Amino acid sequence: FLSLIMRWVSAGGPRQAGVAPDLLVVLCHGFGASGQDLVPLGGEMLQDDPVLGALVRFVFPAAPILLEGAEPFDARAWWHLDERALDAALSRGQPLDPRREAPAELPAARERLTALVADACREEQVPLHRVVLGGFSQGAMLALDTALRLPDSVAGLALFSGTLLCEDEWRSLAPARRGLSFLQSHGRQDPLLSFAAAEGLYQLLTGAGLVGEWLPFDGPHTIPAQAVHRFTHQLRVLATGERG
Repeated sequence: FLSLIMRWVSAGGPRQAGVAPDLLVVLCHGFGASGQDLVPLGGEMLQDDPVLGALVRFVFPAAPILLEGAEPFDARAWWHLDERALDAALSRGQPLDPRREAPAELPAARERLTALVADACREEQVPLHRVVLGGFSQGAMLALDTALRLPDSVAGLALFSGTLLCEDEWRSLAPARRGLSFLQSHGRQDPLLSFAAAEGLYQLLTGAGLVGEWLPFDGPHTIPAQAVHRFTHQLRVLATGERG
């Protein structure tokens, strides 16, 4: 079932008093989407794996920034983009490579997500080390930036069509998360975010000792079916320890 709880939408898992899910999965949407954007992904996974549906609870936060001119659509962002730079890159056919960028609004977004994760953990009675953080595009970058700075390691990461950001800071922080498992997917024909930069992110994380699964695919800026399948498998393993 789906229910609206304060600043997020949640789905799946046990909600009985005194009963906690095995995993809490927090998925952040991308730039220009709504807080409901990734809810169908969670629903698809819960339908495909009934066992997973009994063990895992999904949380879908809504970004705090309502984009100007978004009406009547609920288009939100975790931080603003330089849309002129994006348009120029698209006109040249060169996806953005923001590895040297540190958005001014990122710390505030990270603080909000950190507080939301803490609230969700209390609500669902799940410790931080049983949380999986992830997202799509800008949401993936925020999820990773937050996971690298939390007081304890989360259970896993899912990075769909994100890319390398704040390179120097992430390179410094990542070794403290040695052993953390992550899933990363990126399209070779992504017109928005550089495939090479995404490869650079994978190399940075695995070089720091994180344990990653890299899913490149022939396609644009999206979440392909194979990534959904592998994420379902990742959650099943994390929740039950079954690797079949």
